[in-house]
Amino acid sequence: MASGGGGVVKKEIGGNHDVLRFGVNDSVKGDLAPLHPLQASVHKEAKFWADKKRFGAEAIYGSAFNIRKDLDAQILSKFQRPPGALQSSMLGYEALTGSLDDFGFEDYLNLPQDSESFRAPDMHHGMEVRLGLSKGPVCPSFN
Repeated sequence: MASGGGGVVKKEIGGNHDVLRFGVNDSVKGDLAPLHPLQASVHKEAKFWADKKRFGAEAIYGSAFNIRKDLDAQILSKFQRPPGALQSSMLGYEALTGSLDDFGFEDYLNLPQDSESFRAPDMHHGMEVRLGLSKGPVCPSFN
């Protein structure tokens, strides 16, 4: 699964598997099966508790509560700050979903601001790219 900013590489279904570009486990089997057996059980348990929480909220507050919560989540997940010095933190969405309490290794390792080749993003160029007036990455941060 290739993901990233502007340089997303699409996989072809009938094409050869490129190990250097997509990784060793990234194939049709890798898309269907979890990376580790424990990952499936963690995902299953998280889904179970989320469904149980939704059912409890519906029993207490009615079905409109979950519908409104879903609409709020859709709105807050699309909100982004204009490109510039500060990244979009999605604070409202994280508060709504309860993920503010989660602190993973990605929160403090490999910060691009700590890199020696970091360049501050140009807000004007980023808005031009977002509006379709210019081409290129929104925020080129590395040389």
